[in-house]
Amino acid sequence: MIEADSLTKHYGGKAVVEHVSFRCEPGTVTGFLGPNGAGKSTTLKMICGLTRPTAGHATVGGVPYTQLPNPGVRVGVLLDASAQHAGRRGREVLAASAQLMKIDPARADAMLTRVGLDRRAARRRVGKYSLGMRQRLGIAHALLGDPQVLILDEPANGLDPEGMRWMRELLRDFADRGGTVLLSSHLLTEIDAIADRLVVISQGRIVAAGTLSELRGHTGSAVEVRTAGGELTDTRLQRELDRLGITIHALGDGRLRIDADASTVGNAALNARVALTELAQVSSSASLEQLFFELTASDQAPDEQIQPKTAGANK
Repeated sequence: MIEADSLTKHYGGKAVVEHVSFRCEPGTVTGFLGPNGAGKSTTLKMICGLTRPTAGHATVGGVPYTQLPNPGVRVGVLLDASAQHAGRRGREVLAASAQLMKIDPARADAMLTRVGLDRRAARRRVGKYSLGMRQRLGIAHALLGDPQVLILDEPANGLDPEGMRWMRELLRDFADRGGTVLLSSHLLTEIDAIADRLVVISQGRIVAAGTLSELRGHTGSAVEVRTAGGELTDTRLQRELDRLGITIHALGDGRLRIDADASTVGNAALNARVALTELAQVSSSASLEQLFFELTASDQAPDEQIQPKTAGANK
């Protein structure tokens, strides 16, 4: 089990991560999602003892990572596939770690085979590896001590489609055998395919956590509408929705997304005497990508951000 309890990290007085709390249970894969700069890597480093929290704490199996007597046989970690000695050969990397962990050196060869690196690749220096090969070597290193927990940051970067399917099957099998996986990735389709639970971080804070179905409920009811006047030109509807505290999102093409159910929006339009040319409930089967952008809208770059507008805002 992995548990983060109010993890907080400040740099120069600025909060990079603030009051982050979540749990990862045995037998599950937890997807850790967030935009660039949201605090994912800093959180993982705090869990692994590489960064000291300003406040809060984290444990793995009930113990802080830095207090584990031989952490490699309890927790497999891959935070940066490029952070490997470029001058060493692939097998040397694993053999040195096996010696440090005091485990059978034959595990090095077994792990190379498991991750699809053949003898020729094992003899090559890491500096000559492609990114995908370094990812595979990093996974082999994480699995070397036969741990019960895996903490992985973007492990599928550089993998081709076959490699991503291999990664997905490997992690699913690990969890199905009782292991705990915490997986950070920007590849939402991969997270959607493998994760049992999701933790979404934005601007250093957790904005949602749960299963995909639970996150769909987290975003609440919403409808998409068009008015006869188009977008936000009808101030009567704006004022009515503003009075109700309901938020409007301009979607383009004259469409609006309104964070309320169809009945509430219909009644608001009736009270404002505004004709709606379209009114459609947003599907509850929203994709992970849709949910991700909704939950982290305030953390997106300006040209990518879903622009929220309050009902009383000027167009």
